[in-house]
Amino acid sequence: MAIDQELVDAAIELTSRRFPGQEWAGAAALRLDDGTVLTSTAPEPPNNAVRLCHETGAICEAYKLGRRVVASVCVTTADEGRGFWVLAPCGVCQERLFAYGPDVEVGVPVPEDPTRWTTMRLRDVQPHWFARVWPDEVWPYEEAPSAG
Repeated sequence: MAIDQELVDAAIELTSRRFPGQEWAGAAALRLDDGTVLTSTAPEPPNNAVRLCHETGAICEAYKLGRRVVASVCVTTADEGRGFWVLAPCGVCQERLFAYGPDVEVGVPVPEDPTRWTTMRLRDVQPHWFARVWPDEVWPYEEAPSAG
């Protein structure tokens, strides 16, 4: 699995360092195909219409480096000292991550306990993704070879 506690901890570490003691702060961590871990967080502009997701900076950095994203996790602090929660990527970030293929792993919270998380592939998080309607080009990129 490309998502592990190390990746989650990288996002938690950035959140804790950048926003010490702040409630509802967050950050993201991405793992690239060469094992590199990138982290990012989002600025809070006065106009919420131009707000970015925590993943955006790391996705742009991966693109700049010419590397594939294989995993993404986003965390947020919970108020009243309830720890960190893993958040599933929003629809916009799912679209951004789909550029790297349907098998990109993403962290999603366990419904009964948002302090716990599990891993899903994008194709399972978004089984009705719009690009699947083209039967000849289900995904606009190469599929990973299937195991024999």
